[in-house]
Amino acid sequence: MSGKSELKSRVAIGTQWTLGEKILTALVQFVVRILVLRLLMPDDLKVVAILLAISSFALVVVDSGFSQMLVRKRDASQRDFKSVFCFNVISSCVLYGLLVAVTPFLAEYYAMPILRTTAPVFFLMIPLNALGVIQHTILTRGFHFARLSKLIFMAQVASGAAAVALAYAGMGVWALVWQQVLLIGVRTLLLWWWGGWKPAGRGSVQALGAMAPYSLSLMTTDLVTAIYNKVPQLMLGKIYLDATLGYYDQAIKLKDLPVQSAMQSVQQVTFPAMAKIAHEQPKFSESFRQVLSVVAYAIFPVMLGMAAVANDLFALLLGEQWMPTVPLFEVVCLAGLFTPLAMMAYNVLKVKAEGRLILRLEILKKGFMTLAFALSIPHSVEAVVWALVASAAFDWLVNMVAALPLAELSWRKALGALLPVATVAGVMFAGVKAVAWYLTDPSWLRFGLQIAIGATIYLGLSWIFRLEALREIVALMQQQLKKGAC
Repeated sequence: MSGKSELKSRVAIGTQWTLGEKILTALVQFVVRILVLRLLMPDDLKVVAILLAISSFALVVVDSGFSQMLVRKRDASQRDFKSVFCFNVISSCVLYGLLVAVTPFLAEYYAMPILRTTAPVFFLMIPLNALGVIQHTILTRGFHFARLSKLIFMAQVASGAAAVALAYAGMGVWALVWQQVLLIGVRTLLLWWWGGWKPAGRGSVQALGAMAPYSLSLMTTDLVTAIYNKVPQLMLGKIYLDATLGYYDQAIKLKDLPVQSAMQSVQQVTFPAMAKIAHEQPKFSESFRQVLSVVAYAIFPVMLGMAAVANDLFALLLGEQWMPTVPLFEVVCLAGLFTPLAMMAYNVLKVKAEGRLILRLEILKKGFMTLAFALSIPHSVEAVVWALVASAAFDWLVNMVAALPLAELSWRKALGALLPVATVAGVMFAGVKAVAWYLTDPSWLRFGLQIAIGATIYLGLSWIFRLEALREIVALMQQQLKKGAC
């Protein structure tokens, strides 16, 4: 088998495993979230939303971009791995101590005394995560996605089962706290068991210094992104003292289930794969175009479909206490159309661009988001979700403007991969909405008909117009079935 064919096969198999794991994980998360939220109130989510926002900043600082540098670096050595491992562990312990020390001030600032007890437990996820970063990185470098998929799914099932049990035992917000801690803890334990790497030898400050320029540029970019992604949670939690943050956070979390599944599964495979073919320009360009097409084909119908059935989804599965979330959820689903595509373009930048260019682009995007949040947060939570949509669209546009010349791909070809999918998904959305207009009362019958009609329209039109993304997916499935039969 040629080197190119072998790489394509490894990418295909890796995508299969990660996408399968993400779909199963999303289903587990969805079921767990439904079961748990029926027993909790929006105020409970407010506590966890604030803790997750703070933790997301800490996790970026602990990694400092070194794991992405190790994936990109062709000649990464045992000394590099040990150096980054030591840095991760030491920095995570320092950050954990600092966060625990400021917990009383957080509780007072947000007028939430429960933060004094929940935060020290919740923040344990930071050092626990640091212990498994290198194992995860090495498995990613080696395209061992089957192993990664299995252990991540096992961690999701274990933490989800614990959350449901604790919720039914009347533990309230502690069910969500322990779910996060156990998720990271079980995943790290399995990474040490199956990861195939243990710290050995000596670390080196010089090794970290050599990787620092690129890594720290990525860290700064990722930290700015994390801060801006969580600004609404932090500000809404302070400005609006009722359940507003709980409704907003619930809308974001449900939207993120399919978006994160699509992004992580494809990005986890495509970043190391594209790094390997970075110097094969025609192949790199065509691969990027195909990835855009397939990602759009997978995510557009899900986002528009969820927006179309939002009323029934919340009324039938979550209960009346969550109905104020529906209009927020319908809007944030539009942001989910742009985010995965922006991330695919960002992969091109990470492979082809210098860290300084990535940072400058991030400053531009976050300047736009700053203006959007400054105008929307004091106004209303509805304005905030529309600001998120505008920011996601701007993020995608900026990434594409920078990535297309590096990939040597024209706008005509890029849009040619996206517009047919968007058109078919739009027709599907109209068909699903037509069912809701005809059957006015939420019911399981209406919910089922909307899903069935939406799937029929989308797949039927895809087949009639012979969409390239559908052909690619069918060809990939046939290839893997033949390989499995041999």
